[in-house]
This record gives sequence, structure tokens and C-alpha cells, in this order.
Amino acid sequence: MATTHQDNTLAPPNAKSEREKSKNMRALSALWPFVLPYRALLFAALLALVVTACVSLTLPLAVRRVVDNFRVEDGAILDLYFLAALGIAAALAVGTAFRYMLVTHLGEKVVADIRKAVFDRVLSLSPAFYEKIMTGEVLSRITTDTTLLLSVIGSSISIALRNLLLFVGGMALMMATSPKLTGLVLLIVPAVVVPILVLGRKLRVMSRENQDWIAASSANASESLGAVQTVQSFTHETLSKGAFADVTHRALRVAQRRINLRGLMTAIVIFLVFTGIVGVLWIGARDVRAGGMTAGVLIQFVIYAVMVAGSVAALSEIWGELQRAAGATERLVELLEAEDTVADPARPKALPSPVHGAIRFEDVHFAYPARPETAALDGVTFDIQPGETVAFVGPSGAGKTTIIQMIQRFYDPSKGRILLDGVDIAKMARMDFRTALALVPQDPVIFAASARENIRFGRPDASDADIVAAAEAAAAHAFIEALPEGYDTYLGERGVMLSGGQKQRIAIARAILRDAPVLLLDEATSALDAESERAVQAAVDHLGEGRTMLIVAHRLATVKKADRIIVMDQGRIVAQGSHDALVEEGGLYARLARLQFTEGMAAE
Repeated sequence: MATTHQDNTLAPPNAKSEREKSKNMRALSALWPFVLPYRALLFAALLALVVTACVSLTLPLAVRRVVDNFRVEDGAILDLYFLAALGIAAALAVGTAFRYMLVTHLGEKVVADIRKAVFDRVLSLSPAFYEKIMTGEVLSRITTDTTLLLSVIGSSISIALRNLLLFVGGMALMMATSPKLTGLVLLIVPAVVVPILVLGRKLRVMSRENQDWIAASSANASESLGAVQTVQSFTHETLSKGAFADVTHRALRVAQRRINLRGLMTAIVIFLVFTGIVGVLWIGARDVRAGGMTAGVLIQFVIYAVMVAGSVAALSEIWGELQRAAGATERLVELLEAEDTVADPARPKALPSPVHGAIRFEDVHFAYPARPETAALDGVTFDIQPGETVAFVGPSGAGKTTIIQMIQRFYDPSKGRILLDGVDIAKMARMDFRTALALVPQDPVIFAASARENIRFGRPDASDADIVAAAEAAAAHAFIEALPEGYDTYLGERGVMLSGGQKQRIAIARAILRDAPVLLLDEATSALDAESERAVQAAVDHLGEGRTMLIVAHRLATVKKADRIIVMDQGRIVAQGSHDALVEEGGLYARLARLQFTEGMAAE
């Protein structure tokens, strides 16, 4: 379970060095490859953006004409100016609506592509990657961070560009309207820029820290909910709630600091901007009284000044959103660019056809990344002939399951190599040679789908008849038929509707359906009752004819039928041979046979 942080510092684990990078807003440039495929939509959105900004900038000109011609005798001219102002307002409304729709569509498409790209990447990463990061953390990045990007791409960036255009255009038209007053306005720009730069840097760091704590909260919740029965069985609810509350509270405290700092920055900027404008307007009003400019010109300048001030205020506010987006983008890019210790070769060798199932380990050394000082396999060498059934036995931690994982190339050995039909599996594409393997894990995985789809997972193109045949062979047909909707019964998340033995039989049916030349059984019958085990064992024996089988098992019935038994201890092979020969030898196998097999059989 996730542990409760006892320190009082607000620093999520392993985040300090990562947050340093969030000072760089160039992280947002990583979004460009996802935007590029929609460049037509982007161009249309930018066009609408420019048009609406230009229309907004023409409105003060119409107002100036109305004010300066308010006392003219010809009312038709005045009416014309009012109609022009209404036309500008209508154009602004339509253009803004189009801009919103185009930008929102763009944001939805880009974020959908990012989500798919990140998911595709993390799904292909080897188990070594997940020894360093929690699944909940990955899910948080895919959901929370991409949701943040959606609000930024679909709204904030558009608003930022619009306000940038209004700022630049407004400043130019202010200069054209009154260079004197504009010069006075520019004097306050440094006073506005300094707090944006100083406070903005702190905001970027806080934004990344906030996202890290949100991810930690999600990971904590995911871990507890994923093991909710264990949590409840050990009455650990109070401690689990406390751990989640602690992480969530830390996320809240960082968010509050970020919000307060952003609010302070916004207040400072708006106060400085509007204070400066009020002072400039005071000077302008004196010029109007002195006859230096008309009232219409002053009002035009005032409107432009308000537009510029509003755009600066909006930009300062959106700047915080962009900083959060930069932090979220970094976190997503970290997943997209994560280095995997297991990778396919640039030019993979072809899978032998047909696959016979010969397996060879040549002086294989390996230690798990999380325990580099402990050898999981220490100089393991063996040959398995096509069609041979080999059982691996030994105490817990001997390296039996590691053998199964290495054959699937979930990890690469630090030394030595593993061959399938004489070809190094490291020189083949993983998806190619794994098609020749079928696995029944010790802890069967049941997906949140129907029984039919869970079995079909072994071969997606299988017919319903093939699925039923596989279920019958695995002694699963009877209990599946007894379910409320038979094969179409929804099994719930992780198969909560099924017993351990039923889950195991579904997993065995899935492997039988795959019809692969190499079968990997990791305690495949450990959760079965005696009657189901006999039925499944008969099916496995029949299925194993002409196929290579590697079995990790403790049950005597399974081990005795193997062509060969390999005894492992502390990552090494200490003996191998038939059951009878190993019992006669004495040693570790004979002791295991007495403790696990003979006593187990007597108990049965």
C-alpha cells in the first residue's frame, strides 16, 4: 500500500529535478507534431481569430465617428455610423462563434491523439518500466494532464492569441490616435512586465508540483481500490483513508499556494495597468479642455487603452494556465519518450516458420531492476527439445517464474541469451515470437468483459464454436453455462463474480484457444479443486501433444508427468532429471517431494 508521507515539506517524490524543467515554456512545442495533421483546421481557426480581432479593433473608430458627429444637422450620417457599429458587433459575434467552434474541435482532436499516443506507448513498455512508476501515476497523466491540455488548446491558447493581437493592434492604433498619450502609457509597461516574469517563474514550478501531487493522489487511490478486498479483510480502511487524505491535502495545499500566487500576480498587474491608464486619461482630459484633441479622439483612445489593458490582464491570467500546460506536457512527453530497457531491433529477424518450439538458455544472468544486487538467474543453461514437457520446481524465489518471464522477453538478460528454434529472441520482434507462446499465469487476469470475450482474448478471430470447445477442454463450460447469461455474462472488474478456480479455468481456456506451439504454465492448476484439476490436466496433456510445455508447479501429479524436471535454487539449476531419478538422488528435490508432494498427496 502507498505509505503516508510523514515530512512536512511539500515535495512529491522524485519530482524536484523534474520540476526544474517546467521553467521552460518551450515544452509546449512538443504539442506541435499532434497539431500539424490538423493544419487546415488550425489555419481556419487562426483566420477567424485574426478577423475577430480586427473587427474588435475597428469598433472604437465607429464610436469616435458617432461622438464627433453627434451634433451634426444631417441625422442620416449619424444613423449610418450607428448601423456601422451594429454591423461590426454582428460580425464580431459570428466570427467569435466560428473561432470557438474551430478551436474547440481542434483541441478535442489533438488531445484525443495525445491520449492514444501515450496509451499506445505505455502499453508497449516492458514490466521493468512499471517497477519504477505506479500504474495510477500513468493513468493520472493520461487523464488529468490531457484534460488540462484540452482546456488550454481548446480555449486558453485561442484567448491568448486573440488578446495578443488586441494588444499589438491596440497599441498601434493608440499610437496613431495620440502618440503623446501612448508614450505615457508605455512608461508603465516595465512595471507590469516585471511581476509577470518574477511571479510567473514561481507559478511554473508550483504548477508542475501541483500536477505531481494530483498524480500521487490518483496512484494512491488506484492502489487501494485495486486491492479493496485485501484492504477490507485486514481492516485497513482507516489507514488507507488517512494515507489518501494526506496526499490529497498536500495536493490541495500546493494548489492553494499556486492559486494565491496567481491571484496576487493578477491583482498587481491589473492595478498597475489601470492606475497608469487613469493617469494618462487625466492628462488626455486636460488636452480636450485645452482644445488639443476632440472628445471623440479621447474616447477612441480610452477604448483602445481599455482593450489593451484588458488584453494584458487576460494574458497575465492565461500565462498561469499555459505554465500548467507546460508542466502537463512535460509529464506526457516523459511517457512518450520513456526509454525502455527492452526494445525491438531495427531490423528484426523473421520468426521461424513453422515454429517447432525448441528453447535454449545459454549462461543467462539476470537481476530485477528493483533488486539489482540480488541475482534472479545466475548462469542458467538448459535445452528444451520441441514437444518436450519440462517442469521447473524449487523454493519460492528460486527463479522459476523468472524463466517464464524471460522466455516472453519481458526483461533482457544482463549476460547470455535465449533462443527459440535457434534464433535469439532479442533479435526478433516481440509481437512476432510471442504469437508462438500461450501463457497461463499463477494469478489469472480476468478483464471487465463477458466470459466469451475473456476467452477470445487468446485469439481475437476465434469463432464462438472454438471458444466453447476451448472452455470444454478447460473444464469451464459447465460453470459458464450456469452463469445468468451464459457466455455473455459480464464477469466484472478482475472477475469479481468468479471463484479463484473459475478464473484459472477461464485463463486455461484462453491459452488452449490460442493453440500456440509453446505453452507456459505458471502454477496453472494451483487454484483448482481435485476434480477440476483432473479434467484440466487431461485437457493440458492432450493439448501438450506435439507442443513444448514449460510448467512451474508444485503439484505432484503435474510434475511427475513431465519429461524432465529442472530443480532450481537461488537462481541456479541444482539438479535435473525424472521424478524417480531425482527422488533417488536425494537433495533438494527429494526434500521438496517429501514436504510438498507426498504430504500434499496424503492430505488429499
